[in-house]
Amino acid sequence: MSYDIFSNYYDLLMQNAGYSERANRYRKILIDNGIESGILLDLGCGTGTMSLLMAKNGYEVIGVDSSVGMLMKAKEKANKENVDLLLLNQDMEELDLYGTVDCTISAFDCINHLDSLNTVKKVFEKVSLFTVPGGVFIFDVNTVFKHRNILADNSYIFESQNVFCAWQNSLNEDNSVDITLDFFEKSGNSYKRETECFSEIAFSAEELTSALDYAGFDVKSIFDDLTDNPVNETSQKAVFVAVKR
Repeated sequence: MSYDIFSNYYDLLMQNAGYSERANRYRKILIDNGIESGILLDLGCGTGTMSLLMAKNGYEVIGVDSSVGMLMKAKEKANKENVDLLLLNQDMEELDLYGTVDCTISAFDCINHLDSLNTVKKVFEKVSLFTVPGGVFIFDVNTVFKHRNILADNSYIFESQNVFCAWQNSLNEDNSVDITLDFFEKSGNSYKRETECFSEIAFSAEELTSALDYAGFDVKSIFDDLTDNPVNETSQKAVFVAVKR
């Protein structure tokens, strides 16, 4: 899965994703845990919007993503806004940094895109390896509830002036969802069609907590998305806050 086709349309689909609200929320969590500045890793940074916002919030940001297309978009944004980002083309499970970081964020269900719980464990171990003691790891995941009740076998349509997207889901017994995105972009009197396919897996809070513990993190909180409330059985997204031992 390269996500390079997806990179051409990602910002269009995410234009109402609440980036600023999420960046402010993450900054508050970091400050509450004593990290007001320092080196921040944006794991699965995509087209760089969160990276830019966190850099503007005073952090030295390293953005990591497996998609060259996503990173090219991120570089264009950074250059346009004259913001210094270090962008690395790496798979999350092959994370290899030049030194340690003070904190890591991973937003918009990047962890769900990993192909197994074993891969999740590898990623958490890599993040731990490059995190200073007392460093904070914040990530969000789509919940099992969302996979089984919202994404499920449903289809969605997104439409803008020049792009039409058909989003089709297929739910599997292991709580994974196979997703097919068909993009139709207007070009003159015709449309160019491109397709991106990938899967997301929903992991339980117990599985993720165990994986974090094994990697050397203590889970401090699991929030319902963008609130101070604890995650509950109908939460669609859970935000984990873990601290490196």
